[in-house]
Amino acid sequence: MKVLVCYKWVLDEADIFVNEQDLSLNFDKAKGKINEYDRNAIELGASLKETVGCELYAATVGKGVKASVNDVLSRGPEKVFYMDSPGLDSLDSSVTARLLAAMIKKIGGIDLVICGEGSSDFYSRQVGPRIAALLGYASLSYAVDVQVNGSEIIVTRKLDDGTEVVKVSSPAVISVLPEINKPRIPSLKQILAAKKKPSTSLALEEIGLTEADLATSLTFGDVAAAIMERKRIRIDEGCQDISEAVAKLIKQLRADRVLN
Repeated sequence: MKVLVCYKWVLDEADIFVNEQDLSLNFDKAKGKINEYDRNAIELGASLKETVGCELYAATVGKGVKASVNDVLSRGPEKVFYMDSPGLDSLDSSVTARLLAAMIKKIGGIDLVICGEGSSDFYSRQVGPRIAALLGYASLSYAVDVQVNGSEIIVTRKLDDGTEVVKVSSPAVISVLPEINKPRIPSLKQILAAKKKPSTSLALEEIGLTEADLATSLTFGDVAAAIMERKRIRIDEGCQDISEAVAKLIKQLRADRVLN
């Protein structure tokens, strides 16, 4: 079985700062990292590689994604396919899925595609199902457990009111929830070995697409930090002792309907 994991290279939110004057976000010092949700997808792929002996690949598209290759390879995949171009910045879910689906067709023979639940920047949760629709694969989301038996894939899905176990035959696209596993931290040996693993850069024409296929009807507007309104009530003002302050606090919490 050939398994491919799709992942996104996102900006580290810990490096994003808020400009106090207009609450706009400053990305100047933000470095890239593997999307947290996709780390669970990569870990699932690595686990399947260990348990059923599948071939494991990874694929990504976007601006600056070449920097992600060694990190991803250290986590289990045997090879990474990527498209890196300044013109692939801020892709929406539709275009991202279109590019990844074309890459999967180009690679050929992929039996199982694994995606994370969403991305930490836009969190649309659409890429996995869109890839499945474009490829004509079965689509399963909200997966918390995946078992492979030959060409049969058994998926446990987490629903609002319980769980559901579904059996499908490959090929399929599965989107996994974070609770499916705990991603391992690559060892020094794995990090060094990743530098010897292959990676392939693909261009639009190599996957049968043109610049027109990057067109989208979605336009991204400004992004600003949320404003947290605080009442700034001083409970201890005018209180003679702690018991009076506590009584005043309880009264205020009841007025705000925090307490009954």
